[in-house]
Amino acid sequence: MKVAPLGLATQTVRAELDRIRRPFRVAVERAKNGFNVGAIIRTAHSFLAREVLLVGVEPWYERAAMGMHRYERVVELPDARALLEYVGAAPLVVFEKDHATVDLWDARLPDDAVLVFGNEDDGVSETLRSAASEVVAIPMYGINHSYPVVVAAGIAMAEWTRRRMAGARIVSGGRS
Repeated sequence: MKVAPLGLATQTVRAELDRIRRPFRVAVERAKNGFNVGAIIRTAHSFLAREVLLVGVEPWYERAAMGMHRYERVVELPDARALLEYVGAAPLVVFEKDHATVDLWDARLPDDAVLVFGNEDDGVSETLRSAASEVVAIPMYGINHSYPVVVAAGIAMAEWTRRRMAGARIVSGGRS
């Protein structure tokens, strides 16, 4: 299969993207809504995450990834313990408002962090929270209780990237 605007084979594009990926990973304890998981994969692609780790066995909606799953390394793991084994000593940064010990603006967010997000009903499991190097809350200013998981993941990836790419700007169409 060819990537339409590039005219290159999918594997060729994927190999080129692998050269410039960021070292962080995104883990999702399977969201109850399969659309959300697909949308997180699409968002992780936009930030060139090293991997997307899906924890649990619930299905996810490929169409929500808008084809970006073809360019990503998506690893499916059966449970939280398997995730911990898979990532080894990499620092887990759990995003969980109700159990947070630091807010996003003060969180460390190491280069090789595994950014962990939970499902819409239960959040992140105690197994992963207790293994985390940080449990982070994203500041909220309204009366809503929480962000949608896709939005939270996007905010976290954007902040991780902003800290490392502060001087970089993308210029398109002659405007910045």
